[in-house]
Amino acid sequence: MVDLRFRDDVPHEEPAVTLDSFLGQSNATAVRLESSEDARELLPYLDRLALVEVSFPKFRDGRGYSSGRILREAGYTGELRAQGDVLVDQIPLMRRCGFDSFAPESEIDEATLSAALARYEHVYQPAADGAVPVWKLRHG
Repeated sequence: MVDLRFRDDVPHEEPAVTLDSFLGQSNATAVRLESSEDARELLPYLDRLALVEVSFPKFRDGRGYSSGRILREAGYTGELRAQGDVLVDQIPLMRRCGFDSFAPESEIDEATLSAALARYEHVYQPAADGAVPVWKLRHG
C-alpha cells in the first residue's frame, strides 16, 4: 500500500464523527463531512479539530474540493483527508485545494502517483496550497 500522506506528522487515528454528532458534542477532534454538507459549519471549531475527513462518494462529485479549500483558506491547519472514490489523477488537484492525506477505496500504484505529482511544474491560478502561479513568476 502506498503511503498517501503528505504531512510529516502521524495521521490522526481517532474515528471521525458525523457533522451532526460533532456539532452536538464538545469533545470530538475528528469530523467527517459528507459531500452534501457545508464545510463552513466547522469554521468556529477549526482550532480544536485534528482531522477533517471529506467524503468523495463518486470520482465525478467535486463538492469536496470546495470543502477543502474553504477550510484551508479559513486557517485550518490539521489533517485534511479525502476519502472514497479518489482517483490518482485527482490527487494533484486535491493537494492544490489543501488535502494532505488520502484514503482511496482502490489501491493506487506508487509509480503512477509519482508521475501524476511530477507532471506539471507550474500552476496557473492561486489555490490553497500557496503555489505561485506561473504568470506571477513571469511578471514579478
